[in-house]
Formats: sequence, C-alpha cells, structure tokens
Amino acid sequence: MPMRNLIWVAFTEPVSPGLVFPRSDWPLHITLLRFDVGANVSADVADVLADQAEAPVKGALGTRLRVGEEAGFGHMGSIPVSLIEHNPLLQGLHEEIVDAVNSIGGRIATPNYVMERFRPHISHHDGKRPKSGDAVVLDQVALVDMAPEGDHTIRRILRLWTQDTKTG
Repeated sequence: MPMRNLIWVAFTEPVSPGLVFPRSDWPLHITLLRFDVGANVSADVADVLADQAEAPVKGALGTRLRVGEEAGFGHMGSIPVSLIEHNPLLQGLHEEIVDAVNSIGGRIATPNYVMERFRPHISHHDGKRPKSGDAVVLDQVALVDMAPEGDHTIRRILRLWTQDTKTG
C-alpha cells in the first residue's frame, strides 16, 4: 500500500510557513518523530494531527534546551550529530506526538527510537552544527511532508507553530 511520509521537527534555524526546500538541504532541526500514514488516508490527516498536537506543541514552545556532546548515528556512526540533553518538556512533546500518530493508525518509521528510547539530536549539515553547551530555544515546531504530491526530492512545511503563535 502506498504511504504518505510525514515528520514532526523542531527547527533550530529560521523557517517560514509553507516553506519548500530540497531534501538535501534541511534547515537544522531536532527530529521529534518520523512516520507514515496510508496514502488513502484523507488529505486532512495533517489537520487532524495538528489539532491533536496543538496543545502539547504550544505548551512546549519557549522551552530552553541545552546541546550536549557529539555522537555518530546511522550506519557505523557515519552521521555526525549533537545530542540534546534530556528535557522533560521535550520528552513529553515527543510522547504526545507519538500518541497522536498512533491514534490515527500511523506507522512510526523508527520504532526503536521512540518513547523512553528517544534520543533528540541535531544532525550536522553543510558545515553547520551547534556547539556543546549551546542553548537552543524550542520556538519553531513543524509538521513536514517528506514528499509533497509524491515528489521525494523536496520537503514542505504543512503546519508551523512559532513562539509568536503560542498564545494566538
């Protein structure tokens, strides 16, 4: 069955609503959860997920996170990342998003790295990376389509919450 690939992220570089960017040029971000839903699921699945996650997202906006040590993820540790130190609000947001995805029958792409095994991190990209000890504010949370209209070469922000929208 064809699947629609979506991802929840917290951007650490400025982005704008509806932004489309190449798959090879992601703004720096913390992945909250990558998942798939059936392609036959109605187009408003993003709205349903956004509605379910709105309160936890708004509650987490403004949270200060601290960048920890560097690590290597992926095959043979070949992807350099900066770990994010444990934060209960970030962990809670992740868990609420997992619950929302499960409630619509979504399939989590990396089930071994969710809930208590969630390891928030920022992948280094194109010479950009945070430094250990840096503070990062959780001020942009987004739901991103990994293949809008079936085009796997681009990504599109479907919904974006910013600290400015926290109360509005």
